[in-house]
Amino acid sequence: MLLPGILYFVIFKYIPLLGSVIAFQDYNIYKGFLQSDWVGFQWFEQLVTFPQFKRLIGNTIILSFYQIIFAFPAPILLACLLNELRNIGLKRMVQTLLYLPHFLSWTIVYGLVYMMFSSQTGLVNHVLTWSGHEPISFLQMPEYFRTLLIGSGIWKEMGWSTIIFLAALAGISPSYYEAARIDGAGRWKQFVHVTFPGLLPAIVILLLLKIGSVLEVGFEQVYLFLNPATLRVGEVLDTYAYRQGILAGQYSITTAIGLFKSIIGFTLLIMANRISKAVSGEGLY
Repeated sequence: MLLPGILYFVIFKYIPLLGSVIAFQDYNIYKGFLQSDWVGFQWFEQLVTFPQFKRLIGNTIILSFYQIIFAFPAPILLACLLNELRNIGLKRMVQTLLYLPHFLSWTIVYGLVYMMFSSQTGLVNHVLTWSGHEPISFLQMPEYFRTLLIGSGIWKEMGWSTIIFLAALAGISPSYYEAARIDGAGRWKQFVHVTFPGLLPAIVILLLLKIGSVLEVGFEQVYLFLNPATLRVGEVLDTYAYRQGILAGQYSITTAIGLFKSIIGFTLLIMANRISKAVSGEGLY
C-alpha cells in the first residue's frame, strides 16, 4: 500500500534534488551536468555580495512576517466564528461562499484588485472622486503595495484555510463544553479553556510549517502585483530568481538562490520546532 506513495516521493521529490549540483557549477545547457565546470560556492558568494541582496532578503522577510502576523491568524478567528453558528444551513452556505475565492487564479484575483483600485476605472477611486477627493494610484504607490498584497492573500485563502481548524474544532468533545457550562463558564471562558487548547496542536504544526517556508512568499501573486513603481518594496528572492534564471538564462545562480532558501527554511524549522517542544510540548516530531 505504501509503494505508490514512496515512488511518488522518490521520483518527484528526491531525484530532482540531484539537479541542485548546478548551484556549484558554471552550468552550460549544452555541456550538461557532467561536462560543466565546477565553481564551488561562487554563486552563493555572488548572491550575498550582490548590491541589492539586502533589499531582496528584506522585502522577502517583511512580506513573510506580515503573512504570519495578519494572514495566519485570520482563518483561526474565522473558524472560531463559524463554530459559533448554530444554524447548520447558514453555516454551510457561509463556508461555501468563503471557500470560493481559493479556486480563483491569482490572475483573476489581480484583475478584481485592479477593478477595485485602478486610478482610472477602480471602484474605490470613483467613490473618492464622487466624495470630492483626488483619486489615488493605489497600484502604483509603494506604500500601498504590501497592504494590497497581504489583503488580497487573506481574502483568497482565508476561507479555505479554515478547513483544518474546523476539523480540529470538530474533534473537541462536547462533554468539555458541557462541563465548562456546568462550572459557570461563559462563551469567552469556554473559548479560553476549551476551544483554544483544542486548536493549539493544529496552530503549532501549521505555524512551524509556515516558519519553515519563511522565504517562500508566493511568486505568482507577488509577480502579478509588481510593476516598475513598486519594484523597490516588492521584489523578492523568487521574482529575482525568475528574472535571472528564466529570462536571463543564469540557471546556476537561480539554483543557488533556491538552495539558499531551503537551507535557511530548514534551519529555522529545526530551531522553531525545538523551541515549541520546550515551551508548549507540541512539535512536528
